[in-house]
Amino acid sequence: MSQPILMTVDDDPAVSRSVARDLRRRYGKDYRVIRAASGADALDALREIKLRGDAVAAILADYRMPHMDGIVFLEKAMDLFPHARRALLTAYADTEAAIQAINVVDVDHYLLKPWDPPEEKLYPVIDSLVETWLAVGDRPVEETKLIGHRYSAPSFRMRDFLARNAVPYRWYSVDDEEAGRILQAAGACAADIPVVVTPDGTVLKQPSGGEIADAVGLSTRPAQDFYDLVVIGGGPAGLGAAVYGASEGLRTVLVERKATGGQAGTSSRIENYLGFPDGVSGAQLTDRARRQAQKFGAEVLTARDVTGLEARGSSRVVTFGDGSEIAAHSVILASGVTYRALEADGIEELTGRGVYYGSAATEAPDCEGEHIYIVGGANSAGQAAVFFSRHAADVTLLVRGGSLESSMSHYLIEQLAALDNVHVRTHTTVVEAHGNDHLESITVCENGATATLDTGHLFIFIGAAPRTGWLGDGMLRDRHGFVRTGPDLIEDGRRPAGWGLDRDPHYLESSVPGVFVAGDVRSQSVKRVASAVGEGAMAVTLVHRYLEEQ
Repeated sequence: MSQPILMTVDDDPAVSRSVARDLRRRYGKDYRVIRAASGADALDALREIKLRGDAVAAILADYRMPHMDGIVFLEKAMDLFPHARRALLTAYADTEAAIQAINVVDVDHYLLKPWDPPEEKLYPVIDSLVETWLAVGDRPVEETKLIGHRYSAPSFRMRDFLARNAVPYRWYSVDDEEAGRILQAAGACAADIPVVVTPDGTVLKQPSGGEIADAVGLSTRPAQDFYDLVVIGGGPAGLGAAVYGASEGLRTVLVERKATGGQAGTSSRIENYLGFPDGVSGAQLTDRARRQAQKFGAEVLTARDVTGLEARGSSRVVTFGDGSEIAAHSVILASGVTYRALEADGIEELTGRGVYYGSAATEAPDCEGEHIYIVGGANSAGQAAVFFSRHAADVTLLVRGGSLESSMSHYLIEQLAALDNVHVRTHTTVVEAHGNDHLESITVCENGATATLDTGHLFIFIGAAPRTGWLGDGMLRDRHGFVRTGPDLIEDGRRPAGWGLDRDPHYLESSVPGVFVAGDVRSQSVKRVASAVGEGAMAVTLVHRYLEEQ
């Protein structure tokens, strides 16, 4: 097979030659560098490459070109080579426009002209593009088939699980003719849905998350019985801890109940995370962090529910829902939070059938042309509104408070204000959800007056609750259930009961020595992705300190 291709597109001959020269200098041994003078010429070349069966690893296109700008070109190029990584080359004056356009088209990076020296400004970006392409590849994707009902909560959970774990799948509604043929071939019927058929032909009827994870090749069983470090939770804090723990030589295993990324993994775009000036989706950030942790040797276990944590001598023992255990010298608890339940009539019955907690990106295609409602006034709700505005006809934020300023970042408020199909209704709460087999309308109370609104989609972002009841009484928590750590454990100069060590708890250490806490589950933590990653890294440093004391 011929070498994979790096394509550069620029209407300025001098710039085109310059970028091609720099690319050949660094990547010419392993890649063919092809340049085109316009978007149209580049598309013609890509069609020929497609016919020859060659692979395109990355495409670098100038933002401002006559007849077809870089954004339009890259969007068309995605139809031909969906796995090729994409970057924009832009002048400083066009940076803001490029960033706004990137939010619409899934572009990986942008580069400012001039990029001299390329060792600092060009090659790191291309290295990242190539690394991602090599990880994803440009090979035919074997799809898992999922047959279910659109208005079925179990079917939604299966779709969400596969999507969040980056498992390629194709959805079939049980009402479709093709779904009937698949069910017949699988020896199943409509009563068995959701039904999952893996690429090797394995049929799963109404499977659990663990059964699906095993069938599609996700890792669910630990390779060892004992580790230096067990990380519980695969959100930003847990992934940060796994990266730093494994990179510093600790035998590390990360255990996640559903899918790595946590709530941040469902975010359509995080724009205030350091080092990503054009923003990054939660899924992209999660995928990179997971691959980074595994590169350093960390194990990542998916669909494993942790039900117990206890100290047995110098070991810290983690118990799973099936009764099995693993042990370690230390544990970092980074289990994050879940969205708080909305207390209103009809909500619980219709959850997964038009009512969803979080952004539920798998529902985006079904929102086309609809008027949808989002409950909440913080960043997660704002990010969801921006995302769904590209699919739904209208998006309305229902905010309990009097404004967004006290709960949402300024950049998001500005983005929402610029979107014609996004509206904000303050002093508004949802009091009831209506529908038979799926959501049909909601009743809201706005400034004391009630109104019924027709809708098939309601997305809820109303605060966070820690899922820490399984920890038992041995782990001190605050009145909301968040785990107390470090100085917060000292009361009137006294260490927590049963502490047993001749020192105070370390800053992120819980009331159980050797068990550290990072991210949103920690009492008084800052609920931001960057701070969660920082706490995960800091917890590893304190783990080293704890191990040196043993």
